[in-house]
Parts: sequence; C-alpha cells; structure tokens
Amino acid sequence: MTANPDPHPGPVAPVFCTIVPPHVLDTLARHEDPALAGPARRTLERDAFERTHRRLTTVIGAPSPAPPEGAPADEPPRTIYDARHRTDLPGRRVRGEGDKPGKDATVNRAYAGLGATFDLFLKAYARNSINAEGLPLNATVHYGEDYNNAFWNGEQMVFGDGDGEIFLDFTIPVDVIGHELAHGVTQYTANLAYFGQSGALNESVSDVFGSLIKQYTLGQTAAEADWLIGAGLLAERVTGEALRSMKAPGTAYDDDVLGKDPQPATMDDYVRTGRDNGGVHINSGIPNHAFYLVATALGGYAWERAGQIWYDVLTGGELQPDALFPDFATLTVAAARARFGEGDELEAVQKAWEQVGVRTL
Repeated sequence: MTANPDPHPGPVAPVFCTIVPPHVLDTLARHEDPALAGPARRTLERDAFERTHRRLTTVIGAPSPAPPEGAPADEPPRTIYDARHRTDLPGRRVRGEGDKPGKDATVNRAYAGLGATFDLFLKAYARNSINAEGLPLNATVHYGEDYNNAFWNGEQMVFGDGDGEIFLDFTIPVDVIGHELAHGVTQYTANLAYFGQSGALNESVSDVFGSLIKQYTLGQTAAEADWLIGAGLLAERVTGEALRSMKAPGTAYDDDVLGKDPQPATMDDYVRTGRDNGGVHINSGIPNHAFYLVATALGGYAWERAGQIWYDVLTGGELQPDALFPDFATLTVAAARARFGEGDELEAVQKAWEQVGVRTL
C-alpha cells in the first residue's frame, strides 16, 4: 500500500466540518440563561448558513489554488485574516507567510497552528500541505459575535472567539486547528462521506491527526500525551477537560449545562441516531479509541508507526467514501502488514479493533 502520490477518489465534494458537535450547541441553545442560549443559537444558525452556502456555491472538481510561484516546498504558504467579528470571508489580511508576530495572540496562534499541521504532514509523511501539492493555508480569526465554533469550509479555516462562558478562543488548542485542517486532507484523499459510520471515520481521522499534531508539537510520546481533543477550550465554569477523549471516550465532560459526553468506546454502546449526520461526532469515539490502543501498545512517538498506518489507509486509494468501520479496520490490518510485516504493529492493530468490537473482514 503506497501513500504518494494520492489516488484521487473523484471530484472533491463540498465540505463543511465543525469542531463542536451540533448536539452540544443544541443543548446550550435550549438553556434558560440568554447568555448561554443566545451565542449557541447564533452559532447554529451561522453553521447552517455556511453549510448550505458551501453546498450551493462549490464547483465540484474545481482546481485547487496553486502555491505562490517560487514558494519553498518546505514552508507553508500561510495567510491569516481578521473578520473583525463579522461573517464575510476571508476578512482583512493581517499576517502573511514570513511576517513577524503581531500583538494579536489569536492571529499568532492561528499562524503557528497552521505551521504545526504543515510540519507534521511534511516531515512525518512527506506530504506537501493538505492536497500534497502545496495548497496555501488560509485562516480567518475573530469570526462573528461570540461564535462558538471553528470550521473547515473546504477552502480555509475559520475560528470563533467563543462566548467566554462555555467556550474560549478556538485557536487555543493546536489540536483543534490540526483537526479541522485534517478534514481537508481527507477531502483530497478518501473523501469520506459525512454521514453514519463513514462520517464518524471522517471525524475520527481528524481527531487522530489533530492529536498527533499536538503530540508532535510538544515532543510527546504516546505515554506522555493526554489524548484529549480541545483541552483548554472549555471555560472555567464547565465541568470537563475537553470536547473528546480518545483514551476514555465518554469522559471528556460531565456538566450541568452541557450534559455528559455521549461518546462510546466500543461497539457495545454504538449510538443509532439521525441527529448529527447519523452521530458522526459521537460514534467517532470507537475508531478513536482503537487508534489510542494501537499507539499506546506500540509506544514511542505515535505518529511514527500508528499514525503511519492510518495515513497509509487514508491515502492508499482503497478506502471508499462510504466505508464502514470494518472496512477501515481491515485496511489498517493490511497496511500494518504491508509496511511493517508480521510484527508488533500488526498484532497491536488486530488487538485494538478486537477490543473495541469492530470485526475485520
């Protein structure tokens, strides 16, 4: 199974992926306190608008923007824009590639996060940006008023500042930045359909690489990592650590306002629902936990072996857009065998899927 060049699965479909699950915002939107409900409702309305806008305006199969002429292949062509609390994209340009840091910490974090994501994919997997062809990385910060989300819209990253009551600035956790940009990698490779198990795989792949980007940036081994997605994003009043836990799905938060983290760790607790595109942010806990089990069983730096296996599957050309959990699991077994032979890697992958209750074909 080879990783480069990427076999393209067909025309790139419209994509709109957010870091905060709709069920979390739905819960907030029904709260009796207007300070909590108002921002959540506005965020849901804005997300719905952006999702529809992407679907209606995206030209399927349109060519990707080319990197600037003469741009170094080992540096990300980054541009950060400021929406100034409006919703027109991309906003006012405030920092370009190579510019010195300014006084706005949000701008600087976004710039650094784009760079950290670029670095992991380039140095660990020889991938030149999201599309493997030097795609410029653009991001808009200070989007909307009290906007409680961050999203990848198929072309760029967008970050809200949060409402300060439940969510803080969405550029704070580098894994949130990496998660959303990884949706772009999936868009240009397997193009996993955003519904049901294929959608949960889409979300899980982004959590996997978001976590790896954080670990790579901090120089952490699998044993040292916290395996949390969005740590530092929740405000002080919230009883919780993060949005999701790959180590222990279902334990990231348990709060009077947000409710309890609904993610399952195994197929025994698989959630059947029509909400959230068939539970894409919920059932992603199952493949998330499988990856955690593989990475910690192998030890060392998780991006080197466990991450390589997942990357090989994502970019290998055999993962279909409508793949189910068993399809993905089977391909990880094949990828482990193809790259590492009949060793510890293969055993770790097989055991992990068995532990979470996903059969291999």
